[in-house]
Amino acid sequence: MERFKTKEVRIGKIKIGGFNPIAVQSMTNTDTKDLKATVEQIQKLKAFGCDIVRIAVPDEESALNIKRIKEEVDIPLVADIHFNYKLALYAIEQGIDKIRINPGNLSKENLKTIVREAKDKGIPIRVGVNSGSIEREFLEKHKGNLKEAIIESACNTIKFIEDLGFSDLVISLKSSNVPLTIDCYREIIRFFNYPLHIGITEAGSIWSGTIKSSIGIGTLLYLGIGDTIRVSLTGDPVEEVKTAIEILKALGLRKSGIEIISCPTCGRCTADLIKIVREVEEKLLQVKKELKVAVMGCAVNGPGEAREADIGVAVLDRNFAVLFKKGKLVKKIPVENLVTELLKEVSKETGEHIV
Repeated sequence: MERFKTKEVRIGKIKIGGFNPIAVQSMTNTDTKDLKATVEQIQKLKAFGCDIVRIAVPDEESALNIKRIKEEVDIPLVADIHFNYKLALYAIEQGIDKIRINPGNLSKENLKTIVREAKDKGIPIRVGVNSGSIEREFLEKHKGNLKEAIIESACNTIKFIEDLGFSDLVISLKSSNVPLTIDCYREIIRFFNYPLHIGITEAGSIWSGTIKSSIGIGTLLYLGIGDTIRVSLTGDPVEEVKTAIEILKALGLRKSGIEIISCPTCGRCTADLIKIVREVEEKLLQVKKELKVAVMGCAVNGPGEAREADIGVAVLDRNFAVLFKKGKLVKKIPVENLVTELLKEVSKETGEHIV
């Protein structure tokens, strides 16, 4: 697929836009004033493959904690700013790597102050328009046509910022409505070539939100739209990162890590394959090397699929399974030892310690 060419913008040590890899983002759900909890969550997100982390900055104490947080982590941090423009100024003073603002809850005069300080310090700004907080003037003008209201809100703010001589911008246009979100991003690329932060906002629970996000984000990426992604889920932010990475891997846009192939199970399956796959997946989540692993449940398609993976196992009956490596049969193993033997082979292949 051919990516839409956008301007390159630096966020801390990471570049997005241009033809840089698509960056995965998430947002902490800790109290930013709680240094220990916030740092621990940021470090955990990074360990699972997150590239950029956003933190809530609802008050002055949170803003003034940014410097301390940055001293403990080495991943770019974004300050989420709403209503109080002074919090953006504090965050910039504290060394934040990017500011996210929503044009629906900041005056143009206060936005001008933020832009001036960000420009002086070389800090990029994300103009994040959400369908739930669009300026009333645009909602009334377009009589409930959310797409037109979102686009005009974004264009109005971006042009205002450009007129101030600032161009280190990132754009996002999010809704919980998947078709609306897709339509907005397809429209905005007609006007600007700034990097695009894509996602489906307020997508829902880990189950339903993953489905909505995969359809929305996956469609946009397939169309070549998107430079950084955030999956918004009601749950542990680590689940957002895991889902984002799987979306990228499914489209061939991220090559690192384990790809697990497993059969859907049927009446031919004689082992508890659901439990086996869950255990294997959990153990291999943080493996960095690119590897295809197959876990198959019966003798019909299992051996063939397992043979095509880098490492694969196929259950033959209630007692035994076979293990393949690079297309060659390695050995026959008892089903009760299947997970242990599979992980042992993956560890040998990757050189990574798996616990």
